[in-house]
Amino acid sequence: MSVTSQPFYTDGEPIADTKAPEVPMSQKWDQRRFDAKLVNPTNRRKRSVIIVGTGLAGGAAAATLGEAGYHVKNFCYQDSPRRAHSIAAQGGINAAKNYRNDGDSIHRLFYDTVKGGDYRSRESNVYRLAQTSVEIIDQCVAQGVPFAREYGGLLDNRSFGGVQVSRTFYARGQTGQQLLIGAYQALERQIAAGTVEMHTRHEMLDVIVIDGRARGIVARDMVTGEVETHMADAVVLGTGGYGNVFFLSTNAMGCNVTASWRAHRKGAYFSNPCYTQIHPTCIPVSGDHQSKLTLMSESLRNDGRIWVPRDGDDKRDPRQIPESERDYYLERRYPAFGNLVPRDVASRAAKQVCDEGRGVGPGGRGVYLDFADAIERMGRETVEAKYGNLFDMYAQITGENPYETPMRIYPAVHYTMGGLWVDYDLQSSVPGLFVIGEANFSDHGANRLGASALMQGLADGYFVLPPMLSHYLAEAPFGEAGADHPEAVATADGVRARIETFLSIDGSRTVDSFHRELGHIMWEYCGMERTKEGLTKAIGLIRELREEFWRDVKVSGVNEELNQTLERAGRVADFIELGELMCIDALHREESCGGHFRAEHQTEEGEALRDDENFAYVAAWEFGGDGGSPILHKEDLVYTEIEMKQRSYK
Repeated sequence: MSVTSQPFYTDGEPIADTKAPEVPMSQKWDQRRFDAKLVNPTNRRKRSVIIVGTGLAGGAAAATLGEAGYHVKNFCYQDSPRRAHSIAAQGGINAAKNYRNDGDSIHRLFYDTVKGGDYRSRESNVYRLAQTSVEIIDQCVAQGVPFAREYGGLLDNRSFGGVQVSRTFYARGQTGQQLLIGAYQALERQIAAGTVEMHTRHEMLDVIVIDGRARGIVARDMVTGEVETHMADAVVLGTGGYGNVFFLSTNAMGCNVTASWRAHRKGAYFSNPCYTQIHPTCIPVSGDHQSKLTLMSESLRNDGRIWVPRDGDDKRDPRQIPESERDYYLERRYPAFGNLVPRDVASRAAKQVCDEGRGVGPGGRGVYLDFADAIERMGRETVEAKYGNLFDMYAQITGENPYETPMRIYPAVHYTMGGLWVDYDLQSSVPGLFVIGEANFSDHGANRLGASALMQGLADGYFVLPPMLSHYLAEAPFGEAGADHPEAVATADGVRARIETFLSIDGSRTVDSFHRELGHIMWEYCGMERTKEGLTKAIGLIRELREEFWRDVKVSGVNEELNQTLERAGRVADFIELGELMCIDALHREESCGGHFRAEHQTEEGEALRDDENFAYVAAWEFGGDGGSPILHKEDLVYTEIEMKQRSYK
């Protein structure tokens, strides 16, 4: 039977978030916290929580819950919590402080985020995020995060894409690193106090569900290979996004989807997997040898101007091309926002000029990001103070001096807006399983505005999860559930059997070759532009690739030692299954919105064309079993505070 004649999915019952109170939007979060049940300090010591991940979301949550008195087990696959991928974030963190007195407010941050997500995010969660943003900055300043300051002593701000105000707080081009150090020192304090038990170099390979509740995880000690069972009253996933499904992305090579995907297979719905973000400001691919791509912060678009030659045959040194022969295409097409249009808009615009044959650099896959005007206006010293480490990084990678010649940039896979479905309490469809940060779907719709990832991670970890998890734990205890419980034993045995299968196939193809091929399929057919024909083809190719993987993958070594090939095999197997669901999700969504651009659905000017009548919903996918079709549950998106209309940044 051909792939086109098979049903790709089945329809399930609608789903809804029932946790947000029926009060005015500005009162929902306060009301929900007031309604939440409390756990007194003595009883907190009797409750345990497993948190997977030590980035801004996971690390902040572990530190906060440990300080509250809960017993926390925190896991990461890195050798230190400080190596979590949040460290790579560069440009800044948003907050509606309105220090610039330029018209910003909680409501404007809320509006910009919903509009930036192309009206495909849940209104109540986004409003809470905007409210919480102002508390995050105070928390981080108190921790000693060295935010940039302006001459009067106030914290400095800069703009990011999709907004017309300056609300982004930053620490040069290393904001993520500084924020993570703040969370890390709070976490280490609790580790020293004994409330947090840290497990580094451990990878979660499955979640244990007992009587319908998440009660633990199975993890592999990546040094010894020991498969361990850990039990608790609740499980929290703060494990980041799944951009590495494309093989080449701006994510660290270790970033993966395994924790979320194993939870999905145990009943957690996966929402909007096709909503992936292509970042417009990355160093272009230089050859087949690359294993990852390098991000250049979006903050560079504050002062850098993006352009290509008007004539595609113009191969002169960019410094020799006069102004009249340059096309500052973002400033031309979007005069109101210029170079600060949202990421999805800027990425597609770059692709369009390159497709027209006006791209620059090897293969014509690049555009210029030019700081000549900024250096002339502000002076090199000022530019260096704001962006120096980014310029140094670019020079080290490319061998070119960006102070003297324009940078070359091109879009690349970056963030993922899709993730596990959660309600207003950040609880997944599996009771007791909470999901925070990039691992959940809730805040960014079809496109994330720059500097909002750090905001969501810290909001969830420091302020949203703790009271909601306490509300859940107020109902504990949930019954005895030790490592010897039949479900726990079965889950651990399943993990061991899967490991043995990987080691026993003894095929001829490397894990990385499968990952690279999957990435090529995903980028080609489910990347910046998607079509019905291409997505249908991709589903067939991925299914063939999965069959070949389980027949011919080569995993050398043994389990009882450090075995990175074995680690990657498990991650790539999960990426292959996720890739198929991403293509199915993109195929079923017959509209263009944010990062999901279906070529069949665009305006005459080439902009994304949404279909609010038929697709104003969250697609929450239920695992259909091995060999079965995924089941689609729809959560209708209802907007009461913001009018749903076609985006315009002109």
